[in-house]
Amino acid sequence: MDILSKAKDVIIEYDNITQEMINPDNMLNQEKMTQLSKKRSNLEELYTLSKGFIALNNELDDLEELSQEEEMEELVKSEKPKLLEKITTFEKNLTKILITNDPNDNKNAIIEIRAGTGGDEAGLFAGDLFRMYSKYAEKNNMSIKVMDVHETGVGGLKSIIFNVEGQKAYGLYKYEGGVHRVQRIPKTESGGRVHTSAATVAVLPEAEKAEVSVNDNDLKIDTYRASGAGGQHVNKTESAIRITHIPTGLVVTCQDESSQHKNRASALKVLRARLFSLEQEKLNKDRDKIRKSLVSTGDRSAKIRTYNFPQGRITDHRINYTSHKFQDTLEGNLDHIIEKLKLEDDNSKIN
Repeated sequence: MDILSKAKDVIIEYDNITQEMINPDNMLNQEKMTQLSKKRSNLEELYTLSKGFIALNNELDDLEELSQEEEMEELVKSEKPKLLEKITTFEKNLTKILITNDPNDNKNAIIEIRAGTGGDEAGLFAGDLFRMYSKYAEKNNMSIKVMDVHETGVGGLKSIIFNVEGQKAYGLYKYEGGVHRVQRIPKTESGGRVHTSAATVAVLPEAEKAEVSVNDNDLKIDTYRASGAGGQHVNKTESAIRITHIPTGLVVTCQDESSQHKNRASALKVLRARLFSLEQEKLNKDRDKIRKSLVSTGDRSAKIRTYNFPQGRITDHRINYTSHKFQDTLEGNLDHIIEKLKLEDDNSKIN
């Protein structure tokens, strides 16, 4: 990889975005300005490193010129090693970001949790996961918006879809995709036997309208009365929306908003995310290094983590990591797991 060339590309891209932001036509378009502002913000660290790297290389070129002058020879000998050391540090930092950077990391996330095997206990566990992710969002100054929910009669969740908005939301939550398994003694179990249940988590990057084009003619839209066990999320009017994307057969339902219009907007947001994810999976199949990544396949059937209540431990099977920070993790303190997953993921891409 030609790091100097990449650094120059980053600066050009950043400057082009800045120019677009001061374009009067764009300044009147709030959606466009928000999109441009996000793009520029996501490039800030790379831009700063790139500017520094290029400046140091220019300094090295100047020093090489000075070395041609006999009276400057000692000065060059003294300064050059220190300059080369700085350049090496900048190059390492730039290389790491360029290789491991996933542009989707900066997007909001759309998360689906579905109860799996285990009956009522699986539904209760799905509720526990939603609570854990909500608390994690709160601790990281992110907001959660429920888009669709189906509750069980015992206080659990059959399924829930929610949007996480905040800086690097997808980059943080993407490691949660897969099958989560719980081992505990249900309250209804008189014999004290440990039961195993599961819930499936899917994490999708929210797609911008410009990234995924959805043709209205490809959509079959039905309205119906929201149903469920009741509660604050379920409304009882004819406002629930079901959208079927005819070319792919994808079906999205949303019933948690107060109007058809809002539910339709939420359903389209989920549909765009799913279509974007399908396209990303196709691209990833052709990239050997990405295929090695922990999060590239989005395989919903892969068992990724076990929560053992009797022993108070959590095991992430992808990196063979076991922790006894059990209750702390369920209260939303997921950093100790996510940081290790991210490190392993980055290393797999570099190596």
